[in-house]
Amino acid sequence: MSMRSPLGRVRGLGSAREGVGHWWAQRMTSLALIPLALWFVASLVTLTGADHATAREWIGAPVPAALLVLLIVAAFYHGALGFQVIIEDYIHHEGAKLTALIAVNGLSLLLGLAGVLSVLMVLFGS
Repeated sequence: MSMRSPLGRVRGLGSAREGVGHWWAQRMTSLALIPLALWFVASLVTLTGADHATAREWIGAPVPAALLVLLIVAAFYHGALGFQVIIEDYIHHEGAKLTALIAVNGLSLLLGLAGVLSVLMVLFGS
């Protein structure tokens, strides 16, 4: 016995069975961001007043570089997931919704990739 209305069955409205995975991804990225953000803020406090060479040397060390890459990836993925929920909930025109989702995902990918490449360029001395 289905709980959906006949119109809902015809239109295919209902669960897309993607909600749980999306929910877990958002929770896991938020949990990862807590220690990463605390580490980053503490690191910035210790680098207060440092010159460019000192900051570059810090980013060029393997552990801070790896943690920065993790922070960038987790932050942009978490942000994209959050914006996706907002767009799906509040934009009702299908064309505008699809355009906004493509723009958010593309921009998140582009900016995240730029951040990761920047850290890697400092790490490997380019």
